Amino acid sequence: MPVINRIAALSEEIALWRRDIHRHPELGFQELRTAGVVADKLRAFGCDEVVPGIGKTGVVGVIRGNRPGTGKARVIGLRADMDALPIEEATGLSYQSQSAGRMHACGHDGHTSMLLGAAKYLAETRNFAGTAVLIFQPAEEGGGGGREMVNEGMMERFGIEEVFGLHNKPGLPVGAFELRPGPFMAAADRFTVEITGKGAHAAYPQLSVDPIVAGCQIVTALQSIVARNVDPVKSAVVSVTVFEAGTAHNIIPNSATLKGTVRTFDAAVQDMIEARLRTLVDLTAKAHGATANIDYQRYYPATINHEAQTRFAAAVAAEVAGEARVSTNAPLSLGAEDFSFMLNARPGAMIWMGNGDTAGLHHPAYDFNDAAIPVGASYWARLVETAMGG
Repeated sequence: MPVINRIAALSEEIALWRRDIHRHPELGFQELRTAGVVADKLRAFGCDEVVPGIGKTGVVGVIRGNRPGTGKARVIGLRADMDALPIEEATGLSYQSQSAGRMHACGHDGHTSMLLGAAKYLAETRNFAGTAVLIFQPAEEGGGGGREMVNEGMMERFGIEEVFGLHNKPGLPVGAFELRPGPFMAAADRFTVEITGKGAHAAYPQLSVDPIVAGCQIVTALQSIVARNVDPVKSAVVSVTVFEAGTAHNIIPNSATLKGTVRTFDAAVQDMIEARLRTLVDLTAKAHGATANIDYQRYYPATINHEAQTRFAAAVAAEVAGEARVSTNAPLSLGAEDFSFMLNARPGAMIWMGNGDTAGLHHPAYDFNDAAIPVGASYWARLVETAMGG
């Protein structure tokens, strides 16, 4: 089946919702206006339950179908994220961000609006035999809102049996989908290294223990982990992204700070990299007469799609877009997604949806492509109707 006619008719209205959310971006756990808009619309649509305040600023809507079932009613969760990013928008659009230093640079405004569109359609038609749970999640961009919602017992409270996520992908044509079973997106770990040496006048380096020199050697040493310790057929990233030290041209500082990320798909590789990183940091610092304190945090787990739910999601996407426009061999992404916490709690699948030839995610010129709205909203609606057809 192609795009649903009723959803196609709603597309301009959904785009207006999206542009309103785009004008008023809110960072993680600050989505008070966005959550209020979502909750008000869900109530106006006639959802059976609307529950705000889950995972701090998350919202859950419940729609029960009216078709007779053949057994125990199923409960399917659909998740969209709501938060924006701390980026200054550079699109010049008529609806661009009205909040300095904040913008929807990852398309969460589109994700939220498409799920709202599907909610309006499902509340009108209720052509299914179970329960659709609509999850509007806060703080995906580093805040772990998915973890917060799961830890608050969302899955148990609403009886969610399976859960599905969707994210737009620039460069993939509008109307196309990609996914894969098993590892899909990477685990994201964070590390901070505090190097302590001995400060001195820059003209007398022999009196110092230079933390900058030690830090430079640590950065170089860490690049050997992927090159020489990770199996070449497996994927991993170790990136140092922050190097902070010093206050003046003529002062060797007393300390330096490094920060970075580790991305992996395999738990054994993740364990090895953490252990190797700790060893290299400690011994390299000591070799220069300095000391190093390491704070290593396992932040987001890998996003692992479940086999059966991936096949099902692909079949639904093919109903909407046609089999030729759905790939079940999506390339692995070293990006991270806190939908992983939901997939660790319940079986399900994440899918990429094409955003067309647009600026990339997290770019100041990015904008969600409104032409994708009827495709994504139809995917959500068909997923519910197909999974719980009675």
